[in-house]
Amino acid sequence: MTGSKHIILNSHTQRGGAESPSLVWGAATPQERGPVVATLTDPSKRNTIGTHGGAYSLYRALAVSSGHLDPTHKADLENTAPTVAIGPFPQWSEPDRIVSLDPFGHLVSEVFAEEIEQGFDLRPTIAVTQAHLTIPEVATAIADGRLTPDGRILKGGGEVAVTKVAIEPVWHLPGIARRFGIAEPALRRNLFEHTGGMFPELVTRPDLEVFVPPIGGITAYIMGDVNGLADPNVQVACRMHDECNGSDVFGSDICTCRPYLTHGIEVCIQMAQDGGVGLIVYSRKEGRALGEVTKFLVYNARKRQEGGDTAAKYFERTECIAGVQDARFQELMPDILNWLGVRRLDRFVSMSNMKSDAIRAQGIEIGEQVSIPDGLIPTDATVEMEAKKAAGYYTEGPTLSEADLDDVRGRSLF
Repeated sequence: MTGSKHIILNSHTQRGGAESPSLVWGAATPQERGPVVATLTDPSKRNTIGTHGGAYSLYRALAVSSGHLDPTHKADLENTAPTVAIGPFPQWSEPDRIVSLDPFGHLVSEVFAEEIEQGFDLRPTIAVTQAHLTIPEVATAIADGRLTPDGRILKGGGEVAVTKVAIEPVWHLPGIARRFGIAEPALRRNLFEHTGGMFPELVTRPDLEVFVPPIGGITAYIMGDVNGLADPNVQVACRMHDECNGSDVFGSDICTCRPYLTHGIEVCIQMAQDGGVGLIVYSRKEGRALGEVTKFLVYNARKRQEGGDTAAKYFERTECIAGVQDARFQELMPDILNWLGVRRLDRFVSMSNMKSDAIRAQGIEIGEQVSIPDGLIPTDATVEMEAKKAAGYYTEGPTLSEADLDDVRGRSLF
């Protein structure tokens, strides 16, 4: 037990582990699938590796250590049920269609009520609520006449009505390995070794197939009827956005992240107002999943290199520091689309070929791909944009020459 002086290791298969419920990933019903038990109140009942809370699980440990949190506390889930119904959809039980989140994660208190009564400490990994977004760029779009409040999706004061979904990652390791085309033992060993041996069960407990990793999750913002996302007669606009704190929150002028995000929100509002559904998916993958420290080091290296910042060396500067150009690996990104029942995106607000390729690889159609309007690209972000276009990003027009980029760099504000 957590809090006991005696340390219980979970690194080898438990003898007589009948207390731990079976977990059959991809089963059509929650009863067949079984609950995800990742809490620490009773280690003998666990059927996963890792623990709830993602990156915040370490803060929970600090709270316990400082005496602010009872380690045996069980969450009271009364009145926490989703505000709207989501699923089930066929994709939930299609083989390997969803491998990085728990499709039943928002229904824990409903579908596993019997297990909770039996004493299992179960916790949702998905929460669904209602909210309003207040974004300055939306107010600007209203003032400029691009958006018109309708009182339903877009309120008179500029607030955007949304269904908001928070998702913690839950990885099915065999499915993750197949998605990446690698052997599961190699995946497990690398996860173990490159997290400093934090989770020995990865290599000692092949019977545990599910891993709740200590990483950031996903938030989805849905405009319009949530279940319209799965309706083939309803059009869907979507922006899949990876976190960029410096731009998304603080408005950095060195990249296009916030402008593209707010442009995506505008497109999604328009789609919802026209009777479709708008979907913004926000993933915590700061700095191409390399982290903000690495990103800032790259910024310095780009600007200080001989000849200044260039599109030709844009990705090279990242690789010199991090060893890889991009660690987001969008193969897992379409899982949330499958969870929401999406089969087609009519307007996909992204220029990323990695994202569009990953979505199509999951059998999801993309109608129109929407690039960022030139007028929304900050001057200092032009080098980045041209480098991405040259690397294969979707574009409707020609890329700039190096001579043109030299002129842009001469006007840079960095």
